Amino acid sequence: MSSSAPSSAPTSVAVERVRPGEYMATNAAGAQVRLGSGVAGVLSPVELLLAAIAGCTAVDIDTVTSRRAEPTRFRLTTTATKERSANGNILRDIDLHIEVTFADDEPGRAAAAMVPRTARISHDRTCTVSRTIEAGTPVSIRLVTDKPPPDDTLA
Repeated sequence: MSSSAPSSAPTSVAVERVRPGEYMATNAAGAQVRLGSGVAGVLSPVELLLAAIAGCTAVDIDTVTSRRAEPTRFRLTTTATKERSANGNILRDIDLHIEVTFADDEPGRAAAAMVPRTARISHDRTCTVSRTIEAGTPVSIRLVTDKPPPDDTLA
């Protein structure tokens, strides 16, 4: 039985204001995604989170199955209920629906047979996004302004 030490690598995304209610997220490689609130044609931050859950598992499934066959349908949909309360907003009942189909031939059947196991591995081990949500990872805030806030501002 082999054991491997945990590895870590920092990753970041910068978000800058484009105009009221619209922002641009940029990663270290320069890739960009527009996001916003109340702006037509852009995803909200909550929608981006749901997309990240689906996207993470989509990459896992596609990487494994496309070695065998190209899918005839490949769609993942994430839904959740947004709960607003005195304790703050949170998503509840997050559900990932996976629709992946292949041709009814030997390579297609082999690829289709891999989907359930790959989806389970993604959920249980490899999808950083859903694993982070399920772990309840804390988010810290560091505020940088021209004037420092009072000591109790971010407490």
